[in-house]
Amino acid sequence: MTPQHSERTRRGGRPPRETMIIIGGGLGGLSTGCYAQMNGYRTHILEMHETPGGCCTAWDRGGFTLDPCVSWLLGSGPGNEMHQIWLELGALQGKEIRHFDVFNIVRGKDGRAVYFYSDPDRLEAHLIELSPGDARLVRRFCGQLRSFRKALAVYPFLKPVGLMGRLERWRMLASFLPYVNAVRTTITVLMTEFSAKFTDPLLREAFNFILYEKHPAFPVLPFHFQLASHANLSAGVPEGGSLKLAESIEARYRRLGGRVSYNTKVDSVIVEDDRAAGVRLSDGSELRADIVVSACDGHTTTMKLLGGAYLGEDYRKLYTRTIHEPGMVFPGYFTLFLGLSRPFPHADPCTTYLLDDATAAELTGIRHPSVNVQFRSRHYPELSPDGTAVVYVTYFCDIAPWRALDEGPEQVTRTRGGQELHTLPVRHGRGYYAAKKRAREALVDFLEERCPGLRDAIVVRDVSSPLTQVRYTGNHDGTVLGWQPFVESGETLEELIKKHGPGLPGLRDFYQSGVWATTGGLIRAAAAGRHVMQFVCRDDGKPFTASVDVTAPPPTHRVIPVPARPSPPAGRTRARQPGKAGQNP
Repeated sequence: MTPQHSERTRRGGRPPRETMIIIGGGLGGLSTGCYAQMNGYRTHILEMHETPGGCCTAWDRGGFTLDPCVSWLLGSGPGNEMHQIWLELGALQGKEIRHFDVFNIVRGKDGRAVYFYSDPDRLEAHLIELSPGDARLVRRFCGQLRSFRKALAVYPFLKPVGLMGRLERWRMLASFLPYVNAVRTTITVLMTEFSAKFTDPLLREAFNFILYEKHPAFPVLPFHFQLASHANLSAGVPEGGSLKLAESIEARYRRLGGRVSYNTKVDSVIVEDDRAAGVRLSDGSELRADIVVSACDGHTTTMKLLGGAYLGEDYRKLYTRTIHEPGMVFPGYFTLFLGLSRPFPHADPCTTYLLDDATAAELTGIRHPSVNVQFRSRHYPELSPDGTAVVYVTYFCDIAPWRALDEGPEQVTRTRGGQELHTLPVRHGRGYYAAKKRAREALVDFLEERCPGLRDAIVVRDVSSPLTQVRYTGNHDGTVLGWQPFVESGETLEELIKKHGPGLPGLRDFYQSGVWATTGGLIRAAAAGRHVMQFVCRDDGKPFTASVDVTAPPPTHRVIPVPARPSPPAGRTRARQPGKAGQNP
């Protein structure tokens, strides 16, 4: 994409760009709107749902608030550039940030557990106690973790690499020199390869599940990055949860003068003379602006809103071939929420359980035989009534088996009370609902074995599949995070943005933001809004500016210890009740 410098266009008679339409009110769209308003653009966000946040959301059921998003928030504490972005967006001010000393617990099929403390000293001692024969490998891993705790202070988030000058790049690289060995040795080794070196069978499996689910394409580096952030008290959970986080950013956007329209679905981008001139809505109306930014699903943007035009050879391959190859996009989730009438205080806040084959077989679409179980009310007690608890169970899930059971549309628009609504329930067919019930019952049986009395305490149930995600967000195949890093898709995208910026070749006044302009995660979605506006300002020949929101006090922080529970001896797990787990009533 050729940069459009406003000084040059003004001399040619074209007025400066002042107005902007942003498609999508998720964190990427809200962030883009905030930074656009800070830089003098008049913006209008169009969101098809009734609430802000996109995937960063929550909903109410029977007195419980069900929060499916923030399990840890990178940048929630100071000492790194990620934190500055959240403060500029007004996301954390006035809130308590809660931190746990255990990032995740992984329990094997035999009941043994690995507590992944983010503090490298505690982690090292714990792992060596579990497997003295693996002490050398453990010390190597924890030594690298210590280096990453220091490296976070220089990790760049505020400015895209594609806009850095040669001197800025040299300075960035020089700042990493003290940590070059840790970075080099962890970005070139897959975690699956590293974990295979452990002699203890549980450690061989457990290291792959540090980040809750198994990521076969991830090198060791992102595991260190998350654990180091957690150890530095910069990967906690914000008071109020995911939806309140999104609402705080929306409030910042409105204070800056931005405008949002909900229940508003874009059908196409209006293109005139190879420039984006506005959008056409589902009701046939049109809105015009000097700039159009799409912060919604990337496949929908390129193949539907733009009809497959302006892709060029590289983007066309990315969106017509690469996106359909295995492992190029993060999978979706199957989720089960349970509202419980009592608190179960001895349950761990967050545990990944490695499953036996019989249990895994009941879970349609499961990628790896594991489930992550969170007693969500430990993270967010304000979202559950006193004396109760919320359990949140998830597994990485392929959408294809659910589509095979589907008999209806994945998303429809209907008019209710004279207003178009785009996220109303759709009918999926008996097989689909039977599969959801079968998975729900298998998971409840599994939890009952580990928390006796849980089944009788259930007062609220809520189940969703990747097709549910498609209905609410339009995300490709129900993904929450978009492109996978460290594989062809994510690496290609990063190179294209460095080369062209976050636009499409040959299409002027159009940009992309959010997770589809980067590689997954809330902080990356938020940073994408900052980055795209730096490109916009560059193209308009004006300096970029940003400021911290000072309308509320800075966040406070609290560390909540997770008491260690003894693991049962190998071979002495609680027996399954015949005929219950996996039974299809």
